[in-house]
Amino acid sequence: MAAMDASPNDFTRRLTAVAAEAETVLEKLLGAAPLAGEIARPERLTAAMRHAVLGGGKRLRPFLVVESAALFGIARSGALLAGAALECLHCYSLIHDDLPAMDNDDVRRGRPTVHKAFDEATAILAGDALLTLAFDILSRSEVHPDATVRVALVLELARAAGLGGMVGGQMLDLAAEGRFAPKHALSETEIVTLQAMKTGALIGFACRAGAILGQAEAQARASIARYGNAIGQAFQIADDLLDVEGDAATLGKAAHKDAAAGKATLVTTLGVTGAHARLKVLVAQADAELAPFGPKADTLRAAARFVAERRS
Repeated sequence: MAAMDASPNDFTRRLTAVAAEAETVLEKLLGAAPLAGEIARPERLTAAMRHAVLGGGKRLRPFLVVESAALFGIARSGALLAGAALECLHCYSLIHDDLPAMDNDDVRRGRPTVHKAFDEATAILAGDALLTLAFDILSRSEVHPDATVRVALVLELARAAGLGGMVGGQMLDLAAEGRFAPKHALSETEIVTLQAMKTGALIGFACRAGAILGQAEAQARASIARYGNAIGQAFQIADDLLDVEGDAATLGKAAHKDAAAGKATLVTTLGVTGAHARLKVLVAQADAELAPFGPKADTLRAAARFVAERRS
């Protein structure tokens, strides 16, 4: 018998619960008091980091870490810390993406972006500090008692976030806009690669992190990795559809910017109808990858649908 998805109410409850717990962890991590080995935490820099991280967002990435870790019986406290590390890195990327030299956005999550609320130099440093803090957190024994597991997490996140992942994807995105050479249309394969790097890599890590924490067998790791790849692509397509179909008040950021900037997306390549059809295929792929885990993966099944059907 096929596994049944978690009910919408149960999924929302679990997502909200993890978001609240992640907020508490992040609040503590971004406290004013310096830790052992730190000299001082400058007040303005700390305030900018807190502005970027606290009080907003669905915390989808920490949620995926917690729920994927739950498949392997991992303690919630360690998974929450790993999820908080990922959220710090994700928020660093948003700070830098919003800068005038990048996407030049004034609003994020319904509030002024960091460079608007503070200034550009503070925004750059806040991003730098959050990126560094992410690896600080992952190195802590509270994440997992086995140092080899922590090293694996650090390596996986570094690869997902850096040259061959998120940062590389952002570079490809800027190039696709014609920043460095005459603009040319990207093929569907090139767009998929760009988006797998820029957006999908961190979402994929969120799912793989649970398997790493759980020291899962190779087959289980491969299944959860393919699930992560599918929902990572689905997340970006849904995001691109929201830019076309959504409004700024609902999104909490500017809408209709992709077309204005000439960004390469699968919506422009496939059309709106084709993009919605691709989402259905990706959700089915994600669901199929979870089959070996049975009912334990019902919440992750619901997460795939949430990613594809979200409205903000």
